[in-house]
Amino acid sequence: MALRLPTQLVTPVNLHRDAFSSRRSFAPSDTLFSSFPSFTSSSSGRSCWLPLVRCAAQQTGPVNLAPGTPVRPTSILVVGATGTLGRQIVRRALDEGYEVRCLVRPRPAPADFLRDWGAIVVNADLSKPETIPATLVGIHTIIDCATGRPEEPIKTVDWEGKVALIQCAKAMGIQKYIFFSIHNCDKHPEVPLMEIKYCTEKFLKDAGLNHIIIRLCGFMQGLIGQYAVPILEEKSVWGTDAPTRIAYMDTQDIARLTFIALRNENMNGKLLTFAGPRAWTTQEVITLCERLAGQDANVTTVPVSVLRFTRQLTRFFEWTNDVADRLAFSEVIGLCFYSQVHLL
Repeated sequence: MALRLPTQLVTPVNLHRDAFSSRRSFAPSDTLFSSFPSFTSSSSGRSCWLPLVRCAAQQTGPVNLAPGTPVRPTSILVVGATGTLGRQIVRRALDEGYEVRCLVRPRPAPADFLRDWGAIVVNADLSKPETIPATLVGIHTIIDCATGRPEEPIKTVDWEGKVALIQCAKAMGIQKYIFFSIHNCDKHPEVPLMEIKYCTEKFLKDAGLNHIIIRLCGFMQGLIGQYAVPILEEKSVWGTDAPTRIAYMDTQDIARLTFIALRNENMNGKLLTFAGPRAWTTQEVITLCERLAGQDANVTTVPVSVLRFTRQLTRFFEWTNDVADRLAFSEVIGLCFYSQVHLL
């Protein structure tokens, strides 16, 4: 008998903690169930409003009554494969002999470079749950690097899409799920993106999937476009007046450590944090780029107080809520994103 898949996937009604109660509800466009219980993590005791892992097709969980075709442990699905980290995950996986399938949203410019490398590209969209199940057929491990685009509401991909993906993975018997989160996301419930990452961690832990959660700091590659190129082109670079220290890390190293963790069975169920050996302030990064470029930078400093005021101002308008959310994230990065980290 074939494995029955959910015909519809439930999406979360709202994500709630005290810090979020004054903001907004995460309401789905199509509610399948009339009520959703509060979800409490068995590991931390903190609660969020999260959906049950249920489907409209049947009340009990899916059961595979036949052995079916064995799934190769080397078959992986990379979600977010075109991103800064995702493409390094794909390259590393292919170099190590994995059979790589990439979930990519339909786009005007196809991701031909992934096919040229030897990966299989399938079109799906986390914001459209009905497109997800077909991408998981024959997959052993999901590596989730995806995040929403800047112009999208934060909840669309990073919350509703991830819940749908985890539910599909559970229903289809995926053997392992690797989720990339943000360092210290549990310490900043006032920042929507970090709160979403933390609650997704909790949802994944309690979904019953074999998983590894990896929290990340800054990407070294991001410094190229943010600082190095503008300095070379004699354009302004932006920073804050806060003594921020971020342990940037090369995404190639993140990919390498990810597959070390993937192959180590002792890492199952673990929460890991990857970070570079040294934490840098914005000014130290700019000084280094100036020295390598052989010229001075035109630095525009934005006080953290201005970010805070702008965030509060945008809260007055519903249509600017997502702008305020991203400003809140920027403010946290400018204040206290780095603390003690652990290397794998």
